[in-house]
Amino acid sequence: MTTSGTGPGADGREADGRGADGPGADGSGAEAPPAVDRELVEAALEVARRYTRGDNHTVAAAGRNADGRIITAVNAYHFTGGPCAELVLIGAAAGQGAYDLTTVVAVGDRGRGVIPPCGRCRQVLLDYFPEAGVIVADGAGPRTVPVRELLPVTYVWADHQEG
Repeated sequence: MTTSGTGPGADGREADGRGADGPGADGSGAEAPPAVDRELVEAALEVARRYTRGDNHTVAAAGRNADGRIITAVNAYHFTGGPCAELVLIGAAAGQGAYDLTTVVAVGDRGRGVIPPCGRCRQVLLDYFPEAGVIVADGAGPRTVPVRELLPVTYVWADHQEG
């Protein structure tokens, strides 16, 4: 399932979720924290509401590609260790020619809201999209953090390859 989006959305944000004024718009020159891409969160929530079923599909994910497209996916639970929604998202994105995800979010079924990626997904997201933001939630609500911050003292697979 894919939706398109370029330019400012209904909330005034650019397609990548940044405010129209961008970082440091307050004149301080400081990098502003990344805005939460609400359209992306809503896309994941809609997929969770419509397509998660029983125990086999309990998490939905959405990713925004650099060209503005939103790609969505659901997990495929299996007792042998089926893929999480974030991993299905990576494959679905590649199958649609979307190779530059800039932001990713996962949400749980039954109204669980935004959930953080598991350790395996954090590592895979880091390896595929080291500059991506990941929307996570805590007591203060959703926020976007660089994927690198989700794995302190990171191991980056590409850094350890020959050539």
